[in-house]
Amino acid sequence: MTNPQPPNRPAIHSVDEFVFSVPDLAVARHFYTSFGLDVRDEGGALALYTHGHPHRWARVLQGQGGPKRLEWLSLGIHAQDLARFAALLRERGIPTVAAPEGADPSGLWLQGPDDLPIQLRVAAKVSPDAPGPRDVPPAPANFGRAPSRSTAQATRPLYLSHILLFTADVREALDFYTGVLGLQVSDESAGIIAFLHTPHGSDHHLIAFAKSHAGGLHHSSWCVPSLDAVGMGAQQMVVAGYPDGWGLGRHVLGSNYFRYVRDPWGSFTEYSFDIDYVAPHAQWPAADHPPEDSLYVWGPAVPEDFIVNHEAARS
Repeated sequence: MTNPQPPNRPAIHSVDEFVFSVPDLAVARHFYTSFGLDVRDEGGALALYTHGHPHRWARVLQGQGGPKRLEWLSLGIHAQDLARFAALLRERGIPTVAAPEGADPSGLWLQGPDDLPIQLRVAAKVSPDAPGPRDVPPAPANFGRAPSRSTAQATRPLYLSHILLFTADVREALDFYTGVLGLQVSDESAGIIAFLHTPHGSDHHLIAFAKSHAGGLHHSSWCVPSLDAVGMGAQQMVVAGYPDGWGLGRHVLGSNYFRYVRDPWGSFTEYSFDIDYVAPHAQWPAADHPPEDSLYVWGPAVPEDFIVNHEAARS
């Protein structure tokens, strides 16, 4: 296991924004609007917000043909940690690089594992500071407790919980994201999947990794307030023309109830309810779990191509 970093080490506190490109923005607009996100036009790209929240969680750029492609990550840090990260990079001999075309050049840019450009920028913390909401049905009391199908509201996610990235080397990714970026391992399994949280407090995983032949974005996961919201989300995506995916089910690692919806590019977007929370500077009992515990407690069989990386290998 990778040892937790001491709390006096600088550490990222949030996935401030993830940026990817797709072949057709109109297709992306329909998918993410149907999913329940607030999709806006900004600077020739699509910006992904959650309704009622001011933060921009992601941007979708117009690609130049080919598959979906993860372009860069912007990771939030506290202002007092900017100089500390700069010193750490010098100490480790990790060079800074130029920002990708069209990206915010502020902060520190470096090349992460799988040649992924990573920005460390001063930003407000947007990873959760407490466990997510847990709306449960009222106790039996001589009336029907299920919501009416005729009046049920569409599912609208509350905030980004985490992202899961493909990587060619899970151990190398863990060494970088813990040793350089200050994250801590929550759990892992057999060198094929791993979950990391921030010592500033976050869900069980802020960033996770799955082994593949190259880098890429496997899924983004969005918090919803109830198991009903997971089920309603799955239903609204079927109606919108996106019936494929995985779930309903419950994970072992993270404990959350889930429904993954397959997107038009072969990857996934997840409705997530009731994920474990790691409080600031808490010592989570990390472990290396057997493969049968790496994905789910119950639910339908995992789709055969669930861990297929449809993104092109980086050159």
